[in-house]
Amino acid sequence: PACNIQCNYCNRKYDCSNESRPGVVSELLSPDQAIKKVLAVAAEIPQMTVLGIAGPGDPLANPDRTFETFRQLSDRAPDIKLCVSTNGLNLPQYVDEIAKHNIDHVTITINCIDPEVGAQIYPWIYWNNKRIRGVEGARILIEQQQKGLEMLTSRGILVKVNSVMIPGVNDHHLKEVSKVVKAKGAFLHNVMPLIAEAEHGTYYGIMEQRGPTPEELQELQDACAGDMAMMRHCRQCRADAVGLLGEDRGAEFTLDKIDVMDVDYEAAMARRKEVHDAIIDQLEAKRGKKAPAADSDIPADARPVLMAVAGKNGVVAEHFGHAREFLIYEASPAGVRFISHRKTELYCGGADTCGEGDEDPESLLARNIKVLEGCEVVLCSKIGYEPWGMLEAAGIAPNGEHAMEPIEDAVMAVYKELAIAGRLSRPAPSKMVA
Repeated sequence: PACNIQCNYCNRKYDCSNESRPGVVSELLSPDQAIKKVLAVAAEIPQMTVLGIAGPGDPLANPDRTFETFRQLSDRAPDIKLCVSTNGLNLPQYVDEIAKHNIDHVTITINCIDPEVGAQIYPWIYWNNKRIRGVEGARILIEQQQKGLEMLTSRGILVKVNSVMIPGVNDHHLKEVSKVVKAKGAFLHNVMPLIAEAEHGTYYGIMEQRGPTPEELQELQDACAGDMAMMRHCRQCRADAVGLLGEDRGAEFTLDKIDVMDVDYEAAMARRKEVHDAIIDQLEAKRGKKAPAADSDIPADARPVLMAVAGKNGVVAEHFGHAREFLIYEASPAGVRFISHRKTELYCGGADTCGEGDEDPESLLARNIKVLEGCEVVLCSKIGYEPWGMLEAAGIAPNGEHAMEPIEDAVMAVYKELAIAGRLSRPAPSKMVA
């Protein structure tokens, strides 16, 4: 739980089961409890391949417990890839230990390379038994982060860099961060939007520091993409999240529930190998497929279109009213690319509960549609009459004709329909008002 720096966007709360953001957990685990939990998850979710230690504090501010956990995992679950996330302050002194435990990759949160910028993000660091504030503290943190990054990549350890985009603080600075970390060997850059709600109790939340709009985030990610590979699918998960992106199953594996599980890990290991081999076969088959040729029905100068997809497991699978998030894709003559995800509130909980609750359902629906601003099409498996009409009024075309189809195929099919209809040569529709 301990941390050696303070970030203006962080407040490490416990027992906040409904909050999904970094630094939040429901339970603190000892190394033995952590191993018991990992083995239970590995048995119940055989496709699980990666275990990361990411908080709620900084793992390298808790080195004894962190590395004891990794040591036991290496012995008892050698098929699981290990990773650690850190702010980087203590990183250089533990690089040898990280390499010793065969940790597959390391994530470093690097929000700046300029101490003047850093002083606006980090009120203090705890360094050599002293609390150091302001520009001097930020300078030490930045030096340690960059040194640790260089040491890791020189040993062949994969490094991903996380950066929090804070409008008016580091948003214009992050493109330079991207160039520097790429030059020093980082393989992936994840630019994340600031989460700063007042109820979270963070400094930025209380001071009403706004987060970026989806358009601002995409613009920055696209600008940084010219320098290095960008990660766009991050969900900014809780530190104790379990399962697939957007499908946190952590509540199934609390300590009280694990204590009553009868886990036969030897049998589970055999099952895990079967599942992993099948996944590898699928991936290799997918890589072996040729990319589809450019469609002659789509003009080369057609403008790109953003589409929101109520998807799950790679297909258009969700009812519009059941979606808690929409995946945003861009279609263009060059193909389909994933842009981001946007969270929405549950509008319909089922056939008997659609539109029920304390809040006016029309207001909730309008708020969800506002989240989809900039998109021209929504793909979903089903959609009701009311949201259909409100989407059209907002300039977004609802589409339920591609249920259970692979997302990228469905997006390109709709894009081709727009091209044939001659709707891609005109300027994009103006911003909607909702």
